Amino acid sequence: MKKINVAEDIVPIGEFKTHASELLRQLHATRRPLVITQNGKPAAVVITPDAFEEIERRELVKAKVAAGIASVEREGTLPSSEVRARLKAKIRASSGAR
Repeated sequence: MKKINVAEDIVPIGEFKTHASELLRQLHATRRPLVITQNGKPAAVVITPDAFEEIERRELVKAKVAAGIASVEREGTLPSSEVRARLKAKIRASSGAR
Protein backbone atom coordinates (compact mmCIF):
# COMPACT_ATOMS: atom_id res chain seq x y z
CA MET A 1 0.00 0.00 0.00
CA LYS A 2 1.31 3.43 -0.90
CA LYS A 3 1.94 6.17 1.66
CA ILE A 4 -0.60 8.89 2.24
CA ASN A 5 -0.05 12.26 0.57
CA VAL A 6 -1.02 14.65 3.39
CA ALA A 7 -2.02 17.43 0.98
CA GLU A 8 -4.35 15.26 -1.11
CA ASP A 9 -5.42 12.21 0.88
CA ILE A 10 -6.88 13.69 4.07
CA VAL A 11 -10.39 15.09 3.70
CA PRO A 12 -13.13 16.21 6.10
CA ILE A 13 -16.25 14.05 6.17
CA GLY A 14 -18.33 16.87 4.65
CA GLU A 15 -16.03 17.04 1.64
CA PHE A 16 -16.15 13.26 1.33
CA LYS A 17 -19.96 13.31 1.32
CA THR A 18 -20.03 16.02 -1.33
CA HIS A 19 -17.29 14.60 -3.58
CA ALA A 20 -17.42 10.85 -2.85
CA SER A 21 -17.35 9.73 -6.49
CA GLU A 22 -14.41 11.98 -7.34
CA LEU A 23 -12.49 10.95 -4.21
CA LEU A 24 -13.07 7.26 -4.90
CA ARG A 25 -11.77 7.72 -8.46
CA GLN A 26 -8.70 9.41 -6.94
CA LEU A 27 -8.30 6.51 -4.51
CA HIS A 28 -8.29 3.96 -7.33
CA ALA A 29 -6.02 6.09 -9.55
CA THR A 30 -3.38 6.80 -6.90
CA ARG A 31 -3.71 3.52 -4.93
CA ARG A 32 -3.15 5.60 -1.76
CA PRO A 33 -5.42 5.34 1.30
CA LEU A 34 -7.88 8.16 1.92
CA VAL A 35 -8.18 9.47 5.49
CA ILE A 36 -11.56 10.93 6.40
CA THR A 37 -11.63 13.33 9.34
CA GLN A 38 -14.46 14.26 11.66
CA ASN A 39 -14.10 17.28 13.91
CA GLY A 40 -10.49 17.60 12.75
CA LYS A 41 -9.48 14.09 13.83
CA PRO A 42 -9.04 10.93 11.75
CA ALA A 43 -12.33 8.99 11.74
CA ALA A 44 -11.84 6.44 8.95
CA VAL A 45 -9.40 5.21 6.35
CA VAL A 46 -10.70 4.13 2.95
CA ILE A 47 -8.60 1.70 0.90
CA THR A 48 -9.13 -0.20 -2.34
CA PRO A 49 -10.44 -3.77 -2.24
CA ASP A 50 -7.05 -4.97 -3.54
CA ALA A 51 -5.24 -3.22 -0.68
CA PHE A 52 -7.68 -4.75 1.82
CA GLU A 53 -7.11 -8.25 0.40
CA GLU A 54 -3.35 -7.73 0.60
CA ILE A 55 -3.65 -6.79 4.28
CA GLU A 56 -5.74 -9.92 4.89
CA ARG A 57 -3.17 -12.11 3.09
CA ARG A 58 -0.33 -10.64 5.14
CA GLU A 59 -2.22 -11.21 8.39
CA LEU A 60 -2.89 -14.83 7.39
CA VAL A 61 0.80 -15.42 6.63
CA LYS A 62 1.80 -13.82 9.94
CA ALA A 63 -0.67 -16.05 11.81
CA LYS A 64 0.62 -19.19 10.06
CA VAL A 65 4.24 -18.28 10.78
CA ALA A 66 3.39 -17.65 14.44
CA ALA A 67 1.57 -21.01 14.62
CA GLY A 68 4.59 -22.73 13.07
CA ILE A 69 6.98 -21.13 15.53
CA ALA A 70 4.71 -22.08 18.44
CA SER A 71 4.57 -25.67 17.15
CA VAL A 72 8.37 -25.87 16.95
CA GLU A 73 8.71 -24.44 20.45
CA ARG A 74 6.11 -26.87 21.79
CA GLU A 75 7.06 -30.03 19.91
CA GLY A 76 10.61 -29.43 18.74
CA THR A 77 11.93 -30.42 15.33
CA LEU A 78 12.98 -33.62 13.57
CA PRO A 79 16.41 -34.38 12.16
CA SER A 80 16.53 -33.92 8.38
CA SER A 81 17.21 -37.64 7.90
CA GLU A 82 13.91 -38.44 9.65
CA VAL A 83 12.04 -35.89 7.52
CA ARG A 84 13.51 -37.38 4.33
CA ALA A 85 12.57 -40.91 5.41
CA ARG A 86 8.99 -39.87 6.19
CA LEU A 87 8.63 -38.02 2.88
CA LYS A 88 9.98 -41.00 0.91
CA ALA A 89 7.53 -43.29 2.71
CA LYS A 90 4.61 -40.97 1.89
CA ILE A 91 5.66 -40.78 -1.77
CA ARG A 92 5.92 -44.56 -1.99
CA ALA A 93 2.54 -45.00 -0.32
CA SER A 94 0.82 -42.50 -2.61
CA SER A 95 2.32 -44.00 -5.78
CA GLY A 96 1.34 -47.53 -4.77
CA ALA A 97 4.96 -48.73 -4.77
CA ARG A 98 6.13 -50.90 -1.93
